[in-house]
Amino acid sequence: MRKNYREGAIGALMDEYERAVWELRRLAGQIEEADAVRVVDPATEDEDCRSVQAIMSHVVNAGYGYADLLRRAFSIPSARPPKALLTPAEYLEQLDAVLAYTAETLEGRWRMTDEEITGTVIKAGWGPTYDAEQLLEHAVVHVLRHRRQIEKFIHRGLIPTPRGIGRP
Repeated sequence: MRKNYREGAIGALMDEYERAVWELRRLAGQIEEADAVRVVDPATEDEDCRSVQAIMSHVVNAGYGYADLLRRAFSIPSARPPKALLTPAEYLEQLDAVLAYTAETLEGRWRMTDEEITGTVIKAGWGPTYDAEQLLEHAVVHVLRHRRQIEKFIHRGLIPTPRGIGRP
């Protein structure tokens, strides 16, 4: 976790994104591999939500997607890896890579003015149009929602409570 804060509104959002990812990483990193890869919600129609492994792979892929939407708006080429179902070791590593990729995308833009932020128009593939601030807020909340989803698996006893983690 960072010990210093980035400047500006975009910097603040990146700091919060980093914090949310680190909280999720801490939780997911303490789940045994056998529990992470096991399907715990076979009834869901969303394949990205059947196991911790699927959720975490989805979070990583979405993180690269958010950064690439920003890259497109800033005319920066994509350098993301292909979408994949990641092992627990891989998704923990890739969470760090997503943060670095996003920070690289935003480097030099931490102190964007309100006009620059609202002038950055981003059409998402799932429908809405965002500005840079709204997209980063969405990225933060996306991570928080999936952390909560994993916490609910633990609370319901679908996954054993990891060492050092109290029931949410």
